[in-house]
Amino acid sequence: MIAEDSTLLREGLVRLLADEGHEITASVGTATELLAAVESGPPDTVILDVRMPPTHTDEGLRAALEIRRRRPGTGVLILSQYVEHRYATELLTTDATGVGYLLKDRVVQVDEFLDALERVGSGRTAFDSEVVRQLLARSSHSDPLQRLTPRESEVLAAMAQGHTNAAIAAQLYVSQSAVEKHVNAIFDKLDLDRSTAYSRRVLAVLRYLGS
Repeated sequence: MIAEDSTLLREGLVRLLADEGHEITASVGTATELLAAVESGPPDTVILDVRMPPTHTDEGLRAALEIRRRRPGTGVLILSQYVEHRYATELLTTDATGVGYLLKDRVVQVDEFLDALERVGSGRTAFDSEVVRQLLARSSHSDPLQRLTPRESEVLAAMAQGHTNAAIAAQLYVSQSAVEKHVNAIFDKLDLDRSTAYSRRVLAVLRYLGS
């Protein structure tokens, strides 16, 4: 299901996803239409913009929160030009499974977008690094984050993007055991439970960011 007020982009997404074998159950231009469509036929995943009519402020994110409240298993992939901190943090900290946030201007490869959609649809996460950076920057006043080393901050940003330890190790050119040590150090410094399941570690980090 797609909610995007730009007709050109909306139709482009419909064609792209149809060509890739996805079934588009609805494509709408407003949050109100989206909520009605979800009630009529719940989708596996919703792709939606943040700013939509009538006010073009945060209708999309509020609709995403409402969808997750009504149907928690629905995947939500935000595709926007903006990082709306308040509702984005609420969305990501309520339950980060099956949630993604990409910036339109930074999606340059179709494969990257399709991979993000697949990750969200399968209950994982997909975050643009700039979204993570802005959320981290917003919380820079918080003492626990200030205790992280530069390397731990890099690992934390990669974690929040939904990368595995193996992927982070490859990205940072370090061993996987080194990444695991950094992850444990991050949990300690942020006072997070070490026993938290892997799929929930991004949720734990983002919950902290929203505190």
